[in-house]
Amino acid sequence: MRTRPRTPLRAGGLAAVLLAAGALAGCVFDAAVPPPAVTPTGAFDADYSEPVALVPAPLRGTLVEPGALQNPSLAAKIDNHEDARPQIGLEQADLVFEELVEGGLTRYVAVWQSDVPELIGPVRSIRPMDPDIISPLGGIVAYSGGQEQFVDMMLATPVYNAIHGEADTQETFYRIDGYDSPHDVVVKASELVAEHAQLAPPAQQFAYSADVLSSSAAVDGEPTATLSLVFSDSRFPSWQWDEASSSFLRSQEGEPDLGSTGAQLAATNVVSLLVNEVYDYDEEVPRAVLVTSGEGWASTGGKTVHLRWSKDAAASPIRLVDDAGGTIRLAPGSTWVELVPREAGSVTVTAPEPVVEPAPGDAGDPGDPGDPVG
Repeated sequence: MRTRPRTPLRAGGLAAVLLAAGALAGCVFDAAVPPPAVTPTGAFDADYSEPVALVPAPLRGTLVEPGALQNPSLAAKIDNHEDARPQIGLEQADLVFEELVEGGLTRYVAVWQSDVPELIGPVRSIRPMDPDIISPLGGIVAYSGGQEQFVDMMLATPVYNAIHGEADTQETFYRIDGYDSPHDVVVKASELVAEHAQLAPPAQQFAYSADVLSSSAAVDGEPTATLSLVFSDSRFPSWQWDEASSSFLRSQEGEPDLGSTGAQLAATNVVSLLVNEVYDYDEEVPRAVLVTSGEGWASTGGKTVHLRWSKDAAASPIRLVDDAGGTIRLAPGSTWVELVPREAGSVTVTAPEPVVEPAPGDAGDPGDPGDPVG
């Protein structure tokens, strides 16, 4: 290894060093002059507080501060007749269950807790599967009556029943202009929730991942362009994956399904469950059997994963597991649960069209000069 030779200190330089050292040795500091004030830095900040550990919103999975959502949930029986569209406030719902009713039509059980709008509707009458859907939520259910046997079933649940026409709902239900009866009953949702603020908030219904990319469907599912659902000859909704909004966009009978804001209804998660339909209460009114188990699919982030679903009791939430028995985790955001009839209906998952790369020499290939002109 080569070393750099030292340069000898010249006599003049040595003298300068010795002179400077002598000067320092003779220097005397004035004790009467106080030293400059020193401000301590960062040892302790009186305004500092430990960061708050966030928790998932019970019906949406988005992270909120503990105690931020103490209001009860509001479930409502929302009409899906053509004359009831566009529905009011549906785009703000945390959860929406779609179910088959008589005549091949569908209705919704929509649930709000994270973001309760001022107004929701139109609301219609209760059906026999609704107690099993709503019981796990507690809180409030709003509807416009129904067959006595179905109303009695709903009244027997641990849910406050707000029924159109009853004395305690005179101020919160009314008929709105612009919709024809019976598709015109709406509810002052935020006012109704405030009236029953003492009711407990709902328990968490589904498991959630931290984000879309870590959801079960995004991790283990197959790429999905479209979900096509059939409830009957007159009700066949579909969901198209939209990369720009990172959501599935809803259509009904081939046309975009628009909300009251004019935007197409969207969902972060679409859970499609095959259910058995029975007519044990009314020969014209089907009941989706929910206290059982079955097959289904969860769609999130442009992918779909196969699952098994089960519900142990009326007051128990629906449990979703993958084919290996692991818990299905949805992404934080809104969720639509499609209760598709097993015998009369179907669920079709369509993959995206494959991207075909142009072969060398094809028109449009950057390496192809193209045909000569002239």
